[in-house]
Amino acid sequence: MQGFVQLENVQKTFRTKQGEFVALRDINLSVAQGEFVSLIGHSGCGKSTLLNLVAGLFDASDGVMLCAGREIAGPGPDRGVVFQNHSLLPWMSCQANVYLAVERVFGGNESKLQLQQRVDAALSLVGLTHAARKMPHEISGGMKQRVGIARALAIAPKVLLLDEPFGALDALTRAHLQDELMRIVAASGTTSIMVTHDVDEAVLLSDRIVMMTNGPAATIGQILPIDLPRPRNRLELVADPHFAQLRAEVLTFLYQRAGLAA
Repeated sequence: MQGFVQLENVQKTFRTKQGEFVALRDINLSVAQGEFVSLIGHSGCGKSTLLNLVAGLFDASDGVMLCAGREIAGPGPDRGVVFQNHSLLPWMSCQANVYLAVERVFGGNESKLQLQQRVDAALSLVGLTHAARKMPHEISGGMKQRVGIARALAIAPKVLLLDEPFGALDALTRAHLQDELMRIVAASGTTSIMVTHDVDEAVLLSDRIVMMTNGPAATIGQILPIDLPRPRNRLELVADPHFAQLRAEVLTFLYQRAGLAA
């Protein structure tokens, strides 16, 4: 069955001063509507390159890329992106940062009241109604990332793309936002693809984990289904032997691909 996001025989080659560099080859991936998929692998394996291809920030050198049955040919409002750096405009309030994105997508067809309602709904979804009028320098790093997620969700994307969104945060804030992301995605039903280096994060959040081989010319080495029931509670999963087994499978793959297995 064809997926909501469909990649068929995708390859990405960059032209460099030293010649052509094949970053990705033979990428075949189908993501179902409403599914949460994580991309994991060692540095340089092309995880972010693959995410940027789906986002339309890079063009594929070969192959077919589809989202909701339409060819991916550049960025579009059907795909919302959250980066590790929140990229908020520092001279605008949290509310204004989200409004800017909403106005760009819906401004031609909706009233200011309707646009504001979209902003309010997105901020409410990430639990930041109380901080709507605060400036970025007045809120924590975790709250900035939640504004970034609100901005991405406010344009009603078909797919949410996350590039290590919690990588720069401390462990406690990261854990809190992982729980928040699970709640947000469950509430919105958005198809999600996330790049991460964190094995526990991938197992906790995902329906499937896509494990990448080492670069150059990286490809998909293995796809691991995560059949843990939802909703998920991290404290309960710590003692769950199946969680430990899934975590071990990912670690085994990563160690073997890195040549570090005993």
